[in-house]
Amino acid sequence: MLRQRPAHSERALTQPVQTRTASTTYLLAKRGFDLVVSAAMLFVLSPLFALVAVLIKLDSRGSVFFAQKRMGARWTRDENGSDGWKPQEFQILKFRSMAQNADQSIHENHIRAFVNGTLEHEAEERNFKLDHDPRITRVGKFIRRTSIDELPQLINVVKGEMSLVGPRPVPIYEVEGYQPRHFERLHALPGITGYWQVLGRSQVSFEEMVGMDIWYVRNASLRLDLKILALTLPAVLRGKGAA
Repeated sequence: MLRQRPAHSERALTQPVQTRTASTTYLLAKRGFDLVVSAAMLFVLSPLFALVAVLIKLDSRGSVFFAQKRMGARWTRDENGSDGWKPQEFQILKFRSMAQNADQSIHENHIRAFVNGTLEHEAEERNFKLDHDPRITRVGKFIRRTSIDELPQLINVVKGEMSLVGPRPVPIYEVEGYQPRHFERLHALPGITGYWQVLGRSQVSFEEMVGMDIWYVRNASLRLDLKILALTLPAVLRGKGAA
């Protein structure tokens, strides 16, 4: 089974980055697995997609989907012939859970304070999610609590912008507040679920969250990916905060 989450002190995160060279075999196998499984899930879950779309339209005006620019990564070769991860912006897809054209500055300010450790209340410092968000619709509350709002990201997986398992894809305004040590979490395709998502579930500090993503980057394997996938549904059912 997946071990309990390790302690990630700020001191450990300030150590020199030791990014493990990704195995070509692992990357190809992971991509093949992602493509087959995500395509199959899109087919099987198509009735659920249709139902959620109808509920969203009945509940509030606006589009069914919500798209937001996020920072991810892609494995590429530079002009010197060296392979490595390069940051890449992409549009993440979700089912819309907020009112159409909701004020994004509310979440931006919360995330910036979360990254900088300047949230007003101690409990908030261990929760990157914005509690009691006034922008969330009635249907939105349900699909967020059950993580159904994340399912359209299967389309991102098919497109090769995301993986089923990987570090959390982060908003651009979060990356703007990163220290150099934080960028190692971008040395992998972002995932729909991941090590932090199944063990942290929005109940860890920013430094702990980054540390857990970096731990995954340094230890990624198909075996670890399968264990994380196996733990994802129980984590969602426990309802310890949406990923």
